[in-house]
Amino acid sequence: MTQMGDVFIHELAVVDEGAEIGEGSRIWHFAHIRGTAKIGKNCIMGKGVYVDTDVTVGDNVKIQNGVSVYQGVTIEDDVFLGPHMVFTNDLYPRAVTDTWEVSNTLVKRGASIGANAVIVCNTVLGEYCMVGSGSVVTKDVPDYGLVVGNPARLLGFVCKCGRPAQKEIGRTDEFVTLWCDQCESDVMIPLEDYKKIVR
Repeated sequence: MTQMGDVFIHELAVVDEGAEIGEGSRIWHFAHIRGTAKIGKNCIMGKGVYVDTDVTVGDNVKIQNGVSVYQGVTIEDDVFLGPHMVFTNDLYPRAVTDTWEVSNTLVKRGASIGANAVIVCNTVLGEYCMVGSGSVVTKDVPDYGLVVGNPARLLGFVCKCGRPAQKEIGRTDEFVTLWCDQCESDVMIPLEDYKKIVR
């Protein structure tokens, strides 16, 4: 066990020289953080997590066991990555090629990705969206969007607490306002996104 200020690094973790780890973060056993990675404050890297070169992870991020965050992936603040979910970073993978290039993925603030989900690269996951366990995301997910399935489809919207926001309480030409009974708050959704719900 290594305690560097407020940072905890398990003795069986590997943190390469040059990696930046924010205060209050915890790196658990068999995790590997590459030398040009940046981990924010108060993060948890679970057992067997791999954070690749040049990856940026925001503050208050929880990455569960067995997740690899490859080059080209950016994780904003307050994101949850469930156990064994998968990121890709190559749209045309081959073992040997001269034309390999990284395709980026952005996971925005507050998003949650369920266990064993697959995020195909070249996508943006919107703020506070939720990806159901086992889903395969092949296109962008809107803010607060709830997607499930293979390929993942938009089934509805959630609020910041993560519960479904289902009751429509207002509408304009541009936005729909939905109500969450759980935390008694509302969420404004662009009408264009609301019309994409698979019913």
